[in-house]
Amino acid sequence: MTLLIFGLLIFLGTHSVRIFADDWRAARVQAMGLNAWKGVYSLISLLGFVLIVVGFGESRGMPELWTPPFWTRHITALLVLPAFVLLVAAYVPGTHIKAAVGHPMVAGVKLWAFAHLLSDGRPAAVLLFGAFLAWAIVDYVSARRRDRVAGTRYPAGSWWRDVVAVAVGIVAYAWFAMWGHAWLIGVAPFG
Repeated sequence: MTLLIFGLLIFLGTHSVRIFADDWRAARVQAMGLNAWKGVYSLISLLGFVLIVVGFGESRGMPELWTPPFWTRHITALLVLPAFVLLVAAYVPGTHIKAAVGHPMVAGVKLWAFAHLLSDGRPAAVLLFGAFLAWAIVDYVSARRRDRVAGTRYPAGSWWRDVVAVAVGIVAYAWFAMWGHAWLIGVAPFG
């Protein structure tokens, strides 16, 4: 699990710069330029993500800390659906979802991580989803606080934008649940 731990530290550490060192981040963006900052940020995040994937894969076969009841898989599947909708809503401008939630991607990560903690008792899963859940909680609080201080509002546009976000989220969820999860993760949620 060493690679998983290093991957989480790198990936979540990179994604925590705005939480814990926003002034330092702003200075780097000013010095490097926004595109260069995004490039470095993306490369470091990608390294962390690769380490997470490899480290999580290497943990297969470890004994479970606990064996969750079978029905928790159904709850996980149910909770991940709105997580996909929230993820999509983060990228569709002017949704009522974003206006209400503020940071739907982070809210979606919280829901995704919590849902998976319910149904996977392996040590690597507890570490992975627990770390993401803890990070998402802290990041959401931090982002909402920044919004309040800056007076940031997320205006809602047409309800059609919400329809698009929900429809695309449902289609993405269906594809991932039926085929993508087994293909990428090796576990078929409905298989």
